Amino acid sequence: MDAHLLNTIANFIWGIADDCLRDVYVRGKYRDVILPMTVIRRLDAVLEDTKQQVLDMKKVLDGAGITNQWGALCNAAGQAFCNASPFCLRDLTGRSAGQKLKTDFEAYLDGFSPNVQEILEKFKFRNQIATMVEADILGAVIQKFVSRDINLSPRPCGGLPGLDNHAMGTLFEELVRRFNEANNEEAGEHWTPRDVVELMADLVFAPIADRIKDATYSCYDGACGTGGMLTVAQDRLNSIAAQSGKKVSIHLFGQEINPETYAIAKADMMLKGDGEEAPHIAFGSTLSSDQHATRTFDFMLANPPYGKSWKTDADKMAMGKKKEILDTRFNAVTQEGEPLPMIPRSSDGQLLFLLNNISKMKQDTPLGSRIVEVHNGSSLFTGDAGSGESNARRYMIENDLVEAIIALPEKMFYNTGIGTYIWVLSNRKEARRQGKIQLIDATGIKTPLRKNMGEKNCELSPEQRREIVRIFMDFEESEVSRIFLNSEFGYWKVSVQQPLLDAQGNPVLDKKGRVQPDKEKSDTEIIPFGYEGGIEGFMENEVRPYAPGAYIDPKATKIGYELSFTKYFYKPVQLRSIEEIVADLRALEQETDGMLAEILGGIQG
Repeated sequence: MDAHLLNTIANFIWGIADDCLRDVYVRGKYRDVILPMTVIRRLDAVLEDTKQQVLDMKKVLDGAGITNQWGALCNAAGQAFCNASPFCLRDLTGRSAGQKLKTDFEAYLDGFSPNVQEILEKFKFRNQIATMVEADILGAVIQKFVSRDINLSPRPCGGLPGLDNHAMGTLFEELVRRFNEANNEEAGEHWTPRDVVELMADLVFAPIADRIKDATYSCYDGACGTGGMLTVAQDRLNSIAAQSGKKVSIHLFGQEINPETYAIAKADMMLKGDGEEAPHIAFGSTLSSDQHATRTFDFMLANPPYGKSWKTDADKMAMGKKKEILDTRFNAVTQEGEPLPMIPRSSDGQLLFLLNNISKMKQDTPLGSRIVEVHNGSSLFTGDAGSGESNARRYMIENDLVEAIIALPEKMFYNTGIGTYIWVLSNRKEARRQGKIQLIDATGIKTPLRKNMGEKNCELSPEQRREIVRIFMDFEESEVSRIFLNSEFGYWKVSVQQPLLDAQGNPVLDKKGRVQPDKEKSDTEIIPFGYEGGIEGFMENEVRPYAPGAYIDPKATKIGYELSFTKYFYKPVQLRSIEEIVADLRALEQETDGMLAEILGGIQG
């Protein structure tokens, strides 16, 4: 559909809020009415042509005493949803205002099939009816949505073209985007900026674009919010396939814990097609109640919550007397066969979403799986050796899953100005990437916004997104691209001991003849994997020249992994010379009528 016409429809619906809701709702609550009403009107328009068939079928089923009717009624409607009430939405415009309209409207809503009821429940839309009736605006809102000035039907009507499923999905996403931007103090929690999503989709598909075949693919987001990341991924794959003459289909899967954003995501899936994808969007916590536990996926994208406590989930997942979390997604085994628990601190669960995705990677397909997630800096370095966070990084790196990590510009998101990083993972690395990780510093690649949106003050233009993807695809060393062996990021944390000496300077032994350590001289050293000679080489070169009897307690040695962009992309700031400073002081001297003469004389002397 023509973009101008879509924008016209979006403007009309956006204007309903100002026309009908302005004095009843605060601006931040307009969405509580407009979004569910948009869904209701679209479903209503889709069902209009088969309304009589549904009512006829219901009469037959009622006469036969059949209570489980929804399957047959949806078949009669020719959709994955239906409405068995005697009303269409347009019928209600002829009702008088007040309680009669309220009663009929509620009966109309009650007529929807259970899958639509769930969406309305999560929107909490019925809570708005009393408010609208009390303010006498319910009739006006309904009248606006069935206006002949717009057509939300898939069929042409009143001289206006029909709105196909894709166009309707695009329209709904545009409304969601507008509400998110208007409410930008909340947007960052549920909504990833479109430019970041576009870049993530590029990074998922660009490396394997020439390997896409005529096939069915799956895409998953375990923190799907309103579902925007999934739909962008779907559009991107379809575009790539079309360019190469391939016929593909992509099934979308997601899970969301916030009721309203879950409702938006599920409604979006229902509006875009025949409703088959809608059941793939699950409600609840991905961490403690994974609704896609038995599935694997081709492509996975996510923007999990940063710095958000997952203690409630942890309490639900804890098992046994020791209250341990034994979920296999978050517990692994090292290559040496040792247990590797990857449970992070309860104050930040973002790494768990990445581990959840890794657990859903396909192992038996040529493409395997690709994962792209955006995190804050905590996932790179938080956690000491042996901690859950460090163990998670160890698992990913030692299993050679990390292709690249890309540092984005600061202030890219709506509710945080901190730095963010895109992780790119694959279990089918191309040969040149095997055993290596690429770090890309894209912090300087950005376009300033003319007006800030919350914390967001910059964006990535299409050209800048292509530049970042080019740097990734080139896989070459440059000022903004560094390539390292996986081992570069690993280290040993060792406990260095010195023997306890008696008055004669001899080591003190315990009953078994073992040297006793001097606890006051105990120390800890961090030894990079790349240190020549390893732990022993470090001890000989760095420790024993100053503590000849020093030794390592092997039982206390731990392995850690961390990634530091500052270490590899640090750009020192040139300090000002004394001459420049004195020149500035002399300029100030002239402005202050000689008051600094004595100070300057002392500096020059």
